[in-house]
Amino acid sequence: MSAPDPQKILQQQQEAMVERQIDELTARLRQGPHAFWDTQPVPHRESELAPSIANMRPLENSQTKTIRREPLPLPPGFEWFTVDVDNQSEMQKLFDLLSEHYVEDNEGMFRFRYSIPFLRWALKPPGYLRAWHLGVRVISTGKYVGFISGVPSTVRTDAQEHRMAEINFLCVHKALRSKRLAPVLISEITRRINLEGIFQAVYTAGVEIPTPICQARYFHRSLKPKKLISVNFTHLQPRMTMSRTEKLYALPATPAIPGVRPLRPADVAAVRPMLNTYLRQFQVAMVFTSDEEFAHWFLPRPDVVQSFVVEDPADHHITDFFSYYVLSSSCLHSAQYPTLTAAYGYYYFNNGHSLTELMRAALVMANNGNCDVFNALDLMHNREYFEELRFGQGDGNLNYYLYNWAMPRIDAPALGVVLL
Repeated sequence: MSAPDPQKILQQQQEAMVERQIDELTARLRQGPHAFWDTQPVPHRESELAPSIANMRPLENSQTKTIRREPLPLPPGFEWFTVDVDNQSEMQKLFDLLSEHYVEDNEGMFRFRYSIPFLRWALKPPGYLRAWHLGVRVISTGKYVGFISGVPSTVRTDAQEHRMAEINFLCVHKALRSKRLAPVLISEITRRINLEGIFQAVYTAGVEIPTPICQARYFHRSLKPKKLISVNFTHLQPRMTMSRTEKLYALPATPAIPGVRPLRPADVAAVRPMLNTYLRQFQVAMVFTSDEEFAHWFLPRPDVVQSFVVEDPADHHITDFFSYYVLSSSCLHSAQYPTLTAAYGYYYFNNGHSLTELMRAALVMANNGNCDVFNALDLMHNREYFEELRFGQGDGNLNYYLYNWAMPRIDAPALGVVLL
C-alpha cells in the first residue's frame, strides 16, 4: 500500500472544516425566520428602534470589534472573486446572473433587467472600491452564482452625517438558494466594508426583515397604457375603452414650463448645493459631498439617467431641477413585448415652480424618451402630485434599513434617500 498523501489529507480536513462551518450557519438560520439577522447589529424588533432622535446611536462598538482578516469560508466547489466592472466579458456574466435570477414581482410577471451601462453607473461612483463588487462562482466552470455590491455614500440622520456603504444587487442563483449563500454574502461584504473603517450601511428590500426605519409605497403613472395593459402591468378600468384610456394619459410633446433643458457639466457647481439644501428638510437624506460625485450620479447618460434644470429665461439662473433613472424589466409572459422600460423618480428641488408642474415636465421628458411607465415612491414631497398627475398606487412596498444604527421609525415623506 502506498503511504497517505499529506497534502490530500490536509485538503480533506480543510474541506470537512468548511462543511462543518456551513452546517453550523445553516442550523442557526433554521432556528427562526430571522435567525441570521438576530445575530447582526440591527434593531431586532420594533421596540428596539431608538425612542427619539436624541437616542440615535450605533448598535455595535466599532472600537472594540474584531474584524476577521481572511474571507469567510464557502461551500466546497465555490470561490470568492471580484467582478472587474471594466471587463466586458465579466460584466456580461454579471448581467446574465442578475437578469435571470434577480428581483421579480410577487406574481412572477416581471424581473429587473439592469443593463451593463446602468450597472457600471451604479457600481463606479467616485471613491468606489473594487473589493466591494463581490461575487461567488463555481471553481470548475467559472459560472457566476452569487453577487452583492457596496458603494460609498454619505447619509444624514437628523443633523449627523455618516459615511456609509450603500448595499445593492444581492443575488443568488435560484438553483443554489438552499445553500444559504445570501447570509454569507452579506457577512463577507460587511467584513470588507469594516476593513475600510465604515460600520454603517443603508439598503432596501421588498421583504420585511428586522427592522425597517421606513416603509415607502410605489406609485405608477402610465405613459404607454396600451403596452402596459398588454403585458398585464395594469388593467383596463371598468367602463373604459382603450382609446379613452390612451387619451386620458396623453401628454404634450414639450413641457409647459419654459426653460427646461438637460443638466450640463457647467451646471454642477450651482445645482449640487441647491439640492443638498433642499434635502436638509428631510429627517434622513442623502448628502452629495463633491461636484465629482454629483456629476457622476446626475449628468445625463442615455438609457441610464436623465436630469434636467429649469433656467429662468430672463436672468438664466437655475431655479428647479428634476431627474429620473431608466430601468427595464423582462416581461416573463409576453411574446409581443419582451421588455418594459420604466422611468424611476430620482432627486429634485423646486424653487420657481410647483412640484406638480415640475413633475409634469418629467413625465413629458420620460414619455419622449420612450419610457412606458413612470414610477415614484411616496417619499419626500411626492404625494403632492400623485393625484393630479394620475399616478395610481402600486401593490408593492419598499422597506428602508440602516445597518448598525438605531433611530426612530419615520414616515415616507420624511425620507430623502432614493436607492437604485
